Amino acid sequence: MSNKKITFDPESGVSYPVNLTINTGATFKASFDVVSVANTAFNFTGYTGSSQMTKSVSIGSTSYPVATFAVGFTSAAGGKFNISLGSTTTRSLTEGRYIYDILVSSGSTVYRIVDGMILVKPGISSAP
Repeated sequence: MSNKKITFDPESGVSYPVNLTINTGATFKASFDVVSVANTAFNFTGYTGSSQMTKSVSIGSTSYPVATFAVGFTSAAGGKFNISLGSTTTRSLTEGRYIYDILVSSGSTVYRIVDGMILVKPGISSAP
């Protein structure tokens, strides 16, 4: 499990870059601890989240998500959330590089809070 501390400034309009690794066939979870520019916990009370990964995005073509992460606020007031994929979903991923982003929204306002690359690595062992 990956745990990342990030600073979120809604006024900047800039997402925080975080690269991740997923092992095929394993349960995946990445946790985020979000602080404001004042270095206090960002309050996500009333927010919802969504996140997807895709192989690539290119100009003039449509890119479809290959996986949709579950987004859970583990402490909305404390600025903590995670994204996850089950082992069944990661088992179906093809080895390679992907891109992803995480969106959070409050009402009609949507922020791209995190984005980056995902390296999907194949496993050599199988679960018992």
